[in-house]
Amino acid sequence: MSYLDLYMNRNPLLTASGEDTEPIATVFGVPFDATHSYKPGCRFGPDAIRDSFNNIEIFHPELQVDLESVNIEDLGNTHHTVVSSEMIDMVKKITAELVSKQRQLFILGGEHSITYGTYTSFPKETGYVVFDAHYDLRDEFADTKLSHASYLRRVVEERGSDNILHVGARAFVKEELEFLKENNIKTITDQEIRDGKGPQLLKDYVTTFDTVYTSFDLDVVDPGFAPGVGNPEAVGITPRELFDMIYSLKDTKVSGVDIVELNPYHDNGATSSLAAKIMSALIAMNLSQK
Repeated sequence: MSYLDLYMNRNPLLTASGEDTEPIATVFGVPFDATHSYKPGCRFGPDAIRDSFNNIEIFHPELQVDLESVNIEDLGNTHHTVVSSEMIDMVKKITAELVSKQRQLFILGGEHSITYGTYTSFPKETGYVVFDAHYDLRDEFADTKLSHASYLRRVVEERGSDNILHVGARAFVKEELEFLKENNIKTITDQEIRDGKGPQLLKDYVTTFDTVYTSFDLDVVDPGFAPGVGNPEAVGITPRELFDMIYSLKDTKVSGVDIVELNPYHDNGATSSLAAKIMSALIAMNLSQK
């Protein structure tokens, strides 16, 4: 039996006009926020991103790509659980099955702990780029090792740190900084982004990989621009700075993407629109390479 039949609700919410064609990307949501530590509600993020995607313009004139005419496959959301280990096991199985189809894959969260299940299901040589205000390198948080605040430490323990680049951190504890240095995790700092170095540093990094996985924790953006997140941190980067880095990936094969920590309860529409724009841009960039 397919894990998609076992774990997915098969309730697609994305609209697409090219349904008679082969899908160019696959989307599924993971409505999980059981380890939230500040503002609960990220489990409602997947559907909020879809709603915004259905209502923004998805023609990309600079790439001459119109997503209105393509097929984006939406598998709906995973079954809901509040047990981290069950969620991660489920997501690993789903992701591994979808990766084998060799189609660009988008996972909508949900909190950041889902990435431990998704990224580790891609081939080990896949580069990993995460945009996040936090390092998420605690050994444990709130008495659990499977947490949104410790997922990246679990990834490093399982796969090592050679293929990881962390972008935009501005809030972390001493324990995380020590682990970062001990494991030589590469970074693009918040200061380097403000100095305008982010796009070139990112472009230089991804040239060493045939394919990369990108993870977008929306709290990397300043809450003045993106208030609808689970763990807002003041004095962040702007959407323009983020997209300058995203567009530096236009010649890179981005095979997997997750967009996490959107909290619709605290959003005014700006954050979900930003999330939808990230998804739209990365699909269009991938399509322009074909």
